Amino acid sequence: MNNFAYQQASKAKDATAIVRDDKQAAYIAGGTTLLDLMKANLEQHSQLVDINLLPFKGIEKTNDGLRIGAMERMSDVGENPIVQQQFPAISESLLLAASPQLRNMASMGGNILQRTRCGYFRDPAFPCNKRVPGSGCPALQGDNHNLAILGVSDACIANSYPGDLSVALAAFDAVLTLENAKGKQRRVPITEFYLLPGNTPQKETVLEPGELIVSITVPAAAYTQRSTYLKVRERSSYAYALASAAVGLDVQGGSIRAARVALGGVGAQPWRSREAEQVLTGAPATEATFRAAAAAALRGAQPREHNRFKVELAQNTLVQALQKVAG
Repeated sequence: MNNFAYQQASKAKDATAIVRDDKQAAYIAGGTTLLDLMKANLEQHSQLVDINLLPFKGIEKTNDGLRIGAMERMSDVGENPIVQQQFPAISESLLLAASPQLRNMASMGGNILQRTRCGYFRDPAFPCNKRVPGSGCPALQGDNHNLAILGVSDACIANSYPGDLSVALAAFDAVLTLENAKGKQRRVPITEFYLLPGNTPQKETVLEPGELIVSITVPAAAYTQRSTYLKVRERSSYAYALASAAVGLDVQGGSIRAARVALGGVGAQPWRSREAEQVLTGAPATEATFRAAAAAALRGAQPREHNRFKVELAQNTLVQALQKVAG
Protein backbone atom coordinates (compact mmCIF):
# COMPACT_ATOMS: atom_id res chain seq x y z
CA MET A 1 0.00 0.00 0.00
CA ASN A 2 1.29 3.48 -0.85
CA ASN A 3 1.79 6.16 1.80
CA PHE A 4 -1.14 8.53 2.24
CA ALA A 5 -2.28 11.42 4.41
CA TYR A 6 -5.34 11.08 6.64
CA GLN A 7 -7.69 13.73 7.91
CA GLN A 8 -11.12 13.80 9.45
CA ALA A 9 -13.76 16.18 8.10
CA SER A 10 -16.45 17.66 10.30
CA LYS A 11 -18.23 19.55 7.51
CA ALA A 12 -19.38 18.28 4.15
CA LYS A 13 -18.08 21.34 2.30
CA ASP A 14 -14.56 20.73 3.65
CA ALA A 15 -14.57 17.06 2.64
CA THR A 16 -15.99 17.66 -0.83
CA ALA A 17 -13.55 20.50 -1.52
CA ILE A 18 -10.54 18.31 -0.70
CA VAL A 19 -11.64 15.45 -2.92
CA ARG A 20 -12.70 17.80 -5.71
CA ASP A 21 -9.33 19.57 -5.80
CA ASP A 22 -7.11 16.52 -5.23
CA LYS A 23 -7.94 13.87 -7.79
CA GLN A 24 -5.87 11.33 -5.83
CA ALA A 25 -7.89 11.85 -2.63
CA ALA A 26 -10.77 9.61 -1.58
CA TYR A 27 -13.45 9.42 1.08
CA ILE A 28 -13.36 6.73 3.74
CA ALA A 29 -16.27 5.65 5.94
CA GLY A 30 -16.26 1.95 6.87
CA GLY A 31 -13.36 1.29 4.52
CA THR A 32 -14.40 -2.31 3.89
CA THR A 33 -14.00 -1.96 0.12
CA LEU A 34 -11.54 0.90 -0.21
CA LEU A 35 -8.80 -0.61 1.93
CA ASP A 36 -8.92 -3.89 0.01
CA LEU A 37 -8.46 -1.99 -3.25
CA MET A 38 -5.56 -0.02 -1.81
CA LYS A 39 -3.84 -3.10 -0.39
CA ALA A 40 -4.01 -4.71 -3.83
CA ASN A 41 -2.63 -1.52 -5.43
CA LEU A 42 -5.75 -1.25 -7.55
CA GLU A 43 -6.32 2.24 -6.14
CA GLN A 44 -3.61 4.57 -4.92
CA HIS A 45 -4.68 7.68 -3.01
CA SER A 46 -2.64 10.60 -1.76
CA GLN A 47 -5.01 11.21 1.15
CA LEU A 48 -8.07 9.73 2.76
CA VAL A 49 -10.81 11.98 4.09
CA ASP A 50 -12.73 10.40 6.96
CA ILE A 51 -16.41 11.37 6.65
CA ASN A 52 -17.79 9.49 9.65
CA LEU A 53 -18.53 12.73 11.52
CA LEU A 54 -20.73 14.13 8.74
CA PRO A 55 -24.44 14.35 9.65
CA PHE A 56 -25.65 11.97 6.95
CA LYS A 57 -27.45 9.53 9.22
CA GLY A 58 -30.98 8.52 10.11
CA ILE A 59 -33.51 5.85 9.14
CA GLU A 60 -36.92 7.45 8.99
CA LYS A 61 -40.34 6.95 7.54
CA THR A 62 -41.44 9.94 5.48
CA ASN A 63 -44.81 10.99 4.07
CA ASP A 64 -44.13 9.09 0.85
CA GLY A 65 -41.68 6.39 1.85
CA LEU A 66 -38.31 5.84 3.48
CA ARG A 67 -35.21 7.99 3.91
CA ILE A 68 -31.83 6.49 4.84
CA GLY A 69 -28.70 8.50 5.56
CA ALA A 70 -25.70 7.41 3.51
CA MET A 71 -23.55 7.08 6.65
CA GLU A 72 -25.84 4.51 8.26
CA ARG A 73 -24.28 1.06 8.68
CA MET A 74 -25.67 -1.83 6.68
CA SER A 75 -26.51 -3.91 9.75
CA ASP A 76 -28.45 -1.08 11.40
CA VAL A 77 -30.57 -0.54 8.29
CA GLY A 78 -31.13 -4.23 7.63
CA GLU A 79 -32.29 -4.83 11.20
CA ASN A 80 -34.43 -1.69 11.45
CA PRO A 81 -38.12 -2.59 12.13
CA ILE A 82 -39.46 -0.04 9.61
CA VAL A 83 -37.26 -1.47 6.87
CA GLN A 84 -37.99 -5.08 7.78
CA GLN A 85 -41.77 -4.60 7.88
CA GLN A 86 -42.38 -2.16 5.05
CA PHE A 87 -39.39 -2.78 2.72
CA PRO A 88 -38.47 -6.43 3.38
CA ALA A 89 -36.55 -6.85 0.10
CA ILE A 90 -34.17 -4.06 1.12
CA SER A 91 -33.68 -5.59 4.58
CA GLU A 92 -33.02 -9.02 3.09
CA SER A 93 -30.55 -7.65 0.52
CA LEU A 94 -28.53 -6.12 3.35
CA LEU A 95 -28.60 -9.09 5.72
CA LEU A 96 -27.64 -11.56 2.98
CA ALA A 97 -24.55 -9.52 2.08
CA ALA A 98 -20.98 -10.04 3.28
CA SER A 99 -20.54 -11.08 6.95
CA PRO A 100 -21.83 -9.61 10.24
CA GLN A 101 -18.46 -7.99 10.91
CA LEU A 102 -18.42 -6.26 7.52
CA ARG A 103 -22.08 -5.22 7.76
CA ASN A 104 -21.34 -3.61 11.12
CA MET A 105 -18.63 -1.46 9.51
CA ALA A 106 -19.81 -0.81 5.96
CA SER A 107 -21.79 2.34 5.22
CA MET A 108 -24.79 2.45 2.91
CA GLY A 109 -23.08 4.93 0.61
CA GLY A 110 -19.93 2.85 0.49
CA ASN A 111 -21.89 -0.27 -0.39
CA ILE A 112 -23.47 1.51 -3.34
CA LEU A 113 -19.98 2.43 -4.58
CA GLN A 114 -18.30 -0.96 -4.26
CA ARG A 115 -16.43 -2.13 -7.35
CA THR A 116 -16.42 -5.28 -9.44
CA ARG A 117 -15.08 -8.60 -8.18
CA CYS A 118 -13.89 -9.61 -11.65
CA GLY A 119 -10.66 -11.56 -11.14
CA TYR A 120 -8.95 -9.85 -14.05
CA PHE A 121 -9.72 -6.40 -12.62
CA ARG A 122 -8.47 -7.51 -9.20
CA ASP A 123 -5.17 -8.88 -10.49
CA PRO A 124 -2.80 -6.19 -11.84
CA ALA A 125 -0.87 -8.88 -13.72
CA PHE A 126 -3.68 -8.96 -16.30
CA PRO A 127 -4.80 -6.21 -18.70
CA CYS A 128 -8.17 -4.67 -17.87
CA ASN A 129 -10.06 -1.89 -19.61
CA LYS A 130 -11.43 -0.70 -16.26
CA ARG A 131 -7.95 -0.22 -14.84
CA VAL A 132 -6.08 0.72 -18.02
CA PRO A 133 -8.46 1.84 -20.79
CA GLY A 134 -7.61 0.26 -24.10
CA SER A 135 -5.54 -2.58 -22.63
CA GLY A 136 -8.15 -5.25 -23.34
CA CYS A 137 -10.60 -7.53 -21.55
CA PRO A 138 -9.24 -11.06 -21.02
CA ALA A 139 -12.56 -12.10 -19.45
CA LEU A 140 -14.14 -12.19 -22.90
CA GLN A 141 -12.33 -15.44 -23.67
CA GLY A 142 -11.18 -16.37 -20.16
CA ASP A 143 -12.80 -17.26 -16.84
CA ASN A 144 -16.13 -15.45 -17.01
CA HIS A 145 -18.37 -17.80 -15.03
CA ASN A 146 -19.29 -15.14 -12.44
CA LEU A 147 -19.52 -12.17 -14.82
CA ALA A 148 -22.38 -10.34 -16.52
CA ILE A 149 -24.64 -11.40 -19.37
CA LEU A 150 -26.85 -8.28 -19.61
CA GLY A 151 -25.70 -4.79 -20.59
CA VAL A 152 -22.21 -5.95 -21.51
CA SER A 153 -19.94 -4.74 -24.31
CA ASP A 154 -16.86 -5.90 -26.19
CA ALA A 155 -14.81 -3.71 -23.83
CA CYS A 156 -16.06 -5.21 -20.53
CA ILE A 157 -18.35 -7.96 -19.22
CA ALA A 158 -17.82 -7.35 -15.49
CA ASN A 159 -20.58 -6.85 -12.94
CA SER A 160 -19.56 -3.26 -12.18
CA TYR A 161 -21.66 -3.43 -8.99
CA PRO A 162 -21.39 -6.97 -7.54
CA GLY A 163 -23.47 -6.41 -4.40
CA ASP A 164 -27.08 -6.83 -3.29
CA LEU A 165 -28.44 -3.57 -1.87
CA SER A 166 -28.53 -1.62 -5.12
CA VAL A 167 -30.45 -4.42 -6.81
CA ALA A 168 -33.29 -3.95 -4.32
CA LEU A 169 -33.01 -0.17 -4.57
CA ALA A 170 -33.22 -0.36 -8.37
CA ALA A 171 -36.39 -2.45 -8.17
CA PHE A 172 -38.18 0.12 -6.02
CA ASP A 173 -37.26 3.39 -7.74
CA ALA A 174 -34.82 4.59 -5.08
CA VAL A 175 -33.30 8.04 -5.52
CA LEU A 176 -29.85 9.13 -4.33
CA THR A 177 -29.20 12.66 -3.08
CA LEU A 178 -25.70 13.84 -4.02
CA GLU A 179 -23.88 16.94 -2.70
CA ASN A 180 -20.93 18.75 -4.26
CA ALA A 181 -18.26 21.09 -2.89
CA LYS A 182 -20.51 24.13 -3.30
CA GLY A 183 -23.15 22.56 -1.09
CA LYS A 184 -25.46 22.08 -4.05
CA GLN A 185 -27.51 18.91 -4.03
CA ARG A 186 -29.01 16.94 -6.89
CA ARG A 187 -31.24 13.87 -6.95
CA VAL A 188 -30.38 10.93 -9.19
CA PRO A 189 -32.54 7.81 -9.60
CA ILE A 190 -30.37 4.81 -8.84
CA THR A 191 -31.32 3.32 -12.20
CA GLU A 192 -29.47 6.30 -13.76
CA PHE A 193 -26.57 6.34 -11.29
CA TYR A 194 -24.57 3.42 -12.73
CA LEU A 195 -23.16 3.56 -16.25
CA LEU A 196 -23.06 0.69 -18.72
CA PRO A 197 -19.54 -0.16 -19.89
CA GLY A 198 -19.90 0.67 -23.59
CA ASN A 199 -16.51 1.86 -24.80
CA THR A 200 -15.64 3.52 -21.46
CA PRO A 201 -15.82 0.82 -18.76
CA GLN A 202 -13.54 2.88 -16.51
CA LYS A 203 -16.51 5.24 -15.94
CA GLU A 204 -18.81 3.44 -13.55
CA THR A 205 -21.15 6.10 -12.08
CA VAL A 206 -22.37 9.65 -12.74
CA LEU A 207 -20.61 10.99 -9.62
CA GLU A 208 -18.69 14.18 -10.35
CA PRO A 209 -15.32 14.93 -8.67
CA GLY A 210 -15.87 15.56 -4.97
CA GLU A 211 -19.55 14.61 -4.89
CA LEU A 212 -20.84 12.68 -1.91
CA ILE A 213 -23.86 10.44 -1.51
CA VAL A 214 -25.92 12.12 1.22
CA SER A 215 -29.04 9.98 1.44
CA ILE A 216 -31.23 7.35 -0.16
CA THR A 217 -35.00 7.73 -0.52
CA VAL A 218 -37.39 4.94 -1.48
CA PRO A 219 -41.06 5.59 -2.27
CA ALA A 220 -43.54 3.34 -0.49
CA ALA A 221 -46.10 1.28 -2.36
CA ALA A 222 -48.09 -1.91 -1.89
CA TYR A 223 -45.37 -3.85 -3.72
CA THR A 224 -42.56 -2.61 -1.47
CA GLN A 225 -44.27 -4.20 1.53
CA ARG A 226 -45.00 -7.40 -0.39
CA SER A 227 -41.44 -7.94 -1.59
CA THR A 228 -38.42 -10.19 -1.26
CA TYR A 229 -34.78 -10.54 -2.26
CA LEU A 230 -33.61 -13.99 -3.33
CA LYS A 231 -29.88 -14.65 -3.71
CA VAL A 232 -28.23 -17.69 -5.30
CA ARG A 233 -24.50 -18.12 -4.67
CA GLU A 234 -21.78 -20.74 -4.62
CA ARG A 235 -21.84 -21.04 -0.83
CA SER A 236 -24.40 -20.03 1.77
CA SER A 237 -22.54 -17.12 3.35
CA TYR A 238 -20.01 -14.42 2.54
CA ALA A 239 -20.30 -14.85 -1.22
CA TYR A 240 -21.45 -12.68 -4.09
CA ALA A 241 -24.53 -13.61 -6.10
CA LEU A 242 -24.33 -15.72 -9.22
CA ALA A 243 -27.92 -14.57 -9.71
CA SER A 244 -30.37 -12.69 -7.52
CA ALA A 245 -33.81 -11.15 -7.81
CA ALA A 246 -35.52 -8.30 -5.98
CA VAL A 247 -39.24 -8.40 -6.63
CA GLY A 248 -42.38 -6.75 -5.35
CA LEU A 249 -45.99 -7.45 -6.28
CA ASP A 250 -49.34 -5.80 -5.68
CA VAL A 251 -51.79 -8.68 -6.06
CA GLN A 252 -55.55 -8.27 -5.75
CA GLY A 253 -57.98 -11.13 -6.36
CA GLY A 254 -55.29 -13.25 -7.98
CA SER A 255 -54.40 -10.55 -10.49
CA ILE A 256 -51.16 -8.54 -10.47
CA ARG A 257 -51.94 -4.82 -10.32
CA ALA A 258 -48.31 -3.67 -10.22
CA ALA A 259 -44.90 -5.32 -10.22
CA ARG A 260 -41.27 -4.38 -9.71
CA VAL A 261 -38.33 -6.57 -10.78
CA ALA A 262 -34.55 -6.18 -10.66
CA LEU A 263 -31.82 -8.76 -11.14
CA GLY A 264 -28.37 -9.00 -9.61
CA GLY A 265 -25.29 -11.05 -10.49
CA VAL A 266 -26.17 -11.04 -14.19
CA GLY A 267 -26.04 -7.39 -15.25
CA ALA A 268 -23.24 -4.94 -15.91
CA GLN A 269 -25.18 -2.83 -13.41
CA PRO A 270 -28.11 -3.58 -11.06
CA TRP A 271 -30.56 -4.70 -13.72
CA ARG A 272 -34.10 -3.31 -13.58
CA SER A 273 -36.32 -5.41 -15.84
CA ARG A 274 -39.21 -3.34 -17.10
CA GLU A 275 -39.76 -6.09 -19.68
CA ALA A 276 -40.62 -8.54 -16.91
CA GLU A 277 -42.78 -5.93 -15.16
CA GLN A 278 -44.76 -5.38 -18.36
CA VAL A 279 -45.49 -9.10 -18.67
CA LEU A 280 -46.55 -9.31 -15.02
CA THR A 281 -48.78 -6.23 -14.79
CA GLY A 282 -52.44 -7.09 -15.34
CA ALA A 283 -51.73 -10.82 -15.61
CA PRO A 284 -52.81 -13.61 -13.25
CA ALA A 285 -50.34 -14.49 -10.51
CA THR A 286 -49.55 -17.94 -11.87
CA GLU A 287 -46.39 -19.92 -12.59
CA ALA A 288 -47.00 -19.54 -16.32
CA THR A 289 -47.03 -15.76 -15.95
CA PHE A 290 -43.88 -15.83 -13.83
CA ARG A 291 -42.02 -17.97 -16.37
CA ALA A 292 -43.07 -15.67 -19.19
CA ALA A 293 -41.77 -12.70 -17.18
CA ALA A 294 -38.47 -14.50 -16.52
CA ALA A 295 -38.05 -15.25 -20.21
CA ALA A 296 -38.66 -11.58 -21.03
CA ALA A 297 -36.13 -10.46 -18.41
CA LEU A 298 -33.32 -12.53 -19.95
CA ARG A 299 -34.24 -12.09 -23.61
CA GLY A 300 -31.36 -9.70 -24.27
CA ALA A 301 -28.71 -11.81 -22.54
CA GLN A 302 -25.29 -12.15 -24.17
CA PRO A 303 -23.67 -15.07 -22.34
CA ARG A 304 -20.09 -16.23 -22.87
CA GLU A 305 -18.63 -19.72 -22.78
CA HIS A 306 -18.48 -20.14 -19.01
CA ASN A 307 -21.53 -18.16 -17.88
CA ARG A 308 -24.25 -19.52 -20.17
CA PHE A 309 -25.73 -21.29 -17.15
CA LYS A 310 -26.69 -17.89 -15.76
CA VAL A 311 -29.56 -17.50 -18.23
CA GLU A 312 -31.49 -20.45 -16.80
CA LEU A 313 -30.28 -19.77 -13.27
CA ALA A 314 -31.50 -16.17 -13.32
CA GLN A 315 -34.84 -17.19 -14.81
CA ASN A 316 -35.41 -19.82 -12.13
CA THR A 317 -34.31 -17.41 -9.40
CA LEU A 318 -36.82 -14.83 -10.60
CA VAL A 319 -39.64 -17.37 -10.83
CA GLN A 320 -38.95 -18.61 -7.30
CA ALA A 321 -38.87 -15.05 -5.92
CA LEU A 322 -42.18 -14.23 -7.60
CA GLN A 323 -43.79 -17.41 -6.29
CA LYS A 324 -42.65 -16.56 -2.78
CA VAL A 325 -44.10 -13.06 -2.90
CA ALA A 326 -47.34 -14.18 -4.56
CA GLY A 327 -47.84 -16.73 -1.79
